[in-house]
Amino acid sequence: MITVSADVLSAQLNSVFRAWGFSQEHGETCAAVMVDTDLRGIDSHGVGMLSAYEEWWRDGKINATPDIRVVRDQPGLCAIDADHSLGHPPAVLAMELAMAKARGHGVGVAVVGRSNHYGAAGYYAHMAAEQGLIGIAMSSTPAPLMVPTFGKQPRLGSNPIAFAAPAQNNKPIVVDMATTTVAYGKVTIARRAGKNLPAGWALDEEGRTLTDSERAAALRAITPLGGERDLGSHKGYGLAVMVEVLSSVLSGALLSGHVPATGEMAEKTDIGHFFMALDPQAARGSRQAYGIDMDHLVALLRTTPPIDPAQPVLVPGDPENEAMAQRREKGIPMVPALVAEVREVAQRSGVPQLF
Repeated sequence: MITVSADVLSAQLNSVFRAWGFSQEHGETCAAVMVDTDLRGIDSHGVGMLSAYEEWWRDGKINATPDIRVVRDQPGLCAIDADHSLGHPPAVLAMELAMAKARGHGVGVAVVGRSNHYGAAGYYAHMAAEQGLIGIAMSSTPAPLMVPTFGKQPRLGSNPIAFAAPAQNNKPIVVDMATTTVAYGKVTIARRAGKNLPAGWALDEEGRTLTDSERAAALRAITPLGGERDLGSHKGYGLAVMVEVLSSVLSGALLSGHVPATGEMAEKTDIGHFFMALDPQAARGSRQAYGIDMDHLVALLRTTPPIDPAQPVLVPGDPENEAMAQRREKGIPMVPALVAEVREVAQRSGVPQLF
């Protein structure tokens, strides 16, 4: 392991994006979202995605100079065409617009089509919570990963859901989860580290559990949240279908990367995102009353008697907050394989290697 400061990592990422032709604003936005994600300990969706982004950019799937624009605008909802941008800039814009609508109408929704991978969904939900609003973010993914319950071929993406709600005297409650048992990035992390996967994460060609991380990374067949039917995989599958409707169907994006008429994978990445912001004051009439009840909820969870006194019950968002505090002080840890990947991307992009 080596550790890299957030500032150095941000500078490295931004230099790469600028070399690819991104505007300064878009490059800084992408770098900011990715570094924040790494600071929160979500290593699967930060700098670990850079080599994949490079591949998609070189294949023409990412437009470095997009015309991101609002194509439909209603008082409570708007639709955005991302023009095949990397997903972070249109996602930030969409949540900003959803928040503005929520401040005026109590609730605001923004959908995005013709986009790309946007990193961790939790970043965008957290944007709303930082402004005293409840935030929800969802996304389809560039290619199918999830094998439906009782199936043996992927049909849906990892289709993440994020939810963030502010409190009064506590940090926001933040839920950020894939609807697969794990995000594909966790498989990539295991492959880089040369580790086997736990049984139930991934499947082989016949729908049997697969623990070889190298093969699993190549096959890209992940179980729905729950792993097996008896453990509730049908619930993860159902949540993924919901995300697909709100992110892909509602925005007009492709269904998990598939062209509906042929079932073939599209040449251009076209995934969809869904964002919602809600103003608690509009529902309760008092932001303070809402905040007090949120604090009571946090207290109720924290005072749950633990099985092991050494491991208290956590509130969603606690691990990320702890990681943020540690990594801001000590730096972001990176395994040697990831360091090598980033250095190679920097070299191919013609920019200095900063660590």
